[in-house]
Amino acid sequence: MYDVKWIRDNPGLFDEGRGRRGLAPLSATILELDDRRRGLVGKLQSSQERRNAASKEIGQAKAQKDEARAQALMAEVASLKASMPADEEALREAEKALFDQLSSIPNLPLDDVPVGADEHANVERHRHGVAPAFTFPPQEHFQLGEALGQMDFETAAKISGARFVVLRKQLARLERALGQYMLDLHTGEHGYTEVNPPLLVRDDAVFGTNQLPKFAEDLFRVQPGDFWLIPTAEVSLTNLVRDQITGEEELPLRLTALTHCFRAEAGSAGRDTRGMIRQHQFQKVELVSITTPEQSRDEHERMLACAEAVLKGLDLHYRVMTLSTGDMGFGAQKTYDIEVWLPGQDQFREISSCSVCGDFQARRMNARSRPKSGGAPRFVHTLNGSGVAVGRALVAVMENYQNEDGSITVPDRLVPYMGGVTRIEKR
Repeated sequence: MYDVKWIRDNPGLFDEGRGRRGLAPLSATILELDDRRRGLVGKLQSSQERRNAASKEIGQAKAQKDEARAQALMAEVASLKASMPADEEALREAEKALFDQLSSIPNLPLDDVPVGADEHANVERHRHGVAPAFTFPPQEHFQLGEALGQMDFETAAKISGARFVVLRKQLARLERALGQYMLDLHTGEHGYTEVNPPLLVRDDAVFGTNQLPKFAEDLFRVQPGDFWLIPTAEVSLTNLVRDQITGEEELPLRLTALTHCFRAEAGSAGRDTRGMIRQHQFQKVELVSITTPEQSRDEHERMLACAEAVLKGLDLHYRVMTLSTGDMGFGAQKTYDIEVWLPGQDQFREISSCSVCGDFQARRMNARSRPKSGGAPRFVHTLNGSGVAVGRALVAVMENYQNEDGSITVPDRLVPYMGGVTRIEKR
């Protein structure tokens, strides 16, 4: 969320940043709304000051036995008192109009983000490893899982509908193993603090991480209690610092969580209808960092490296893409996507997205830090990334480690988490 004062001081920069996202100029509209708000604030302040002064003058007039003046002043006070509620209501409407406008504006991209309308303008940053060579036509994960009798979409559909799955036996354990491996890596080697956060959150929390109001249709709402199911643990983790001032000596804060996530997938009708790529319910290991403004750019590179380490440990082939201005998310200043190779699909698919948001979310949450040297608190910077999506990692392991007989070799890093099991076979 943007500070209207910054827009007033930098209207050209603001509109130029919007232009890089393919959006029309908006500074004039925002400043017109702010001018109306400021005009009403000034009018109410003048009315209140005049009302207070006239009230004092009434006493003076009565003390001087000037009844005519006292009556005139009383009439003036009554008129001011009668007019102020309408002005107060007009101010509330003006403040809401400005707030609604500001809260609907996406973050502005950093200068080094490639400009483009969509994913076709994304730029490949680097690749790791090579795609496995098979002596047989590789299958997709759902073909493998169903043939093993351990991935059941039909029963899940009876229970919950489309975009759900029931995992059984060793595939269920493999998914659990992947999540535990990721948590152990991030907490043991990367310095993240593990958190077990709520999965149900209130409006303010979802607004703080910019899913509301724009993306309400992508979320699941729960009654009673008026909660939202989290679409990502970013919501819960980032909001841990809302409405508080953190000492800069405590930054950066690095937090991680393995949670279920829930997404309505409202705009994905007809896409990835088979398999586990796009589900309503899935598990993900989330990475969140809270930093000073000076730390956030370096922290973004560090977070990317932490997410990459997950795939390197599993010896998976992947590439890193820098998203264009037209493809990155609403709250991001810059985003890296990690895309893992899926031989069954014969293409790369996203498995992690790491974004730096600057102070965009912090302003929505009122999350600030106090400088070590003293002085006024300032807004923190926030970052979030997948470290990584557990369901998609399961898909990647199944497709990359498949054997001609339909079995799946367990990657070496996961064997201890599988109780020594090295191969998943039909039983």
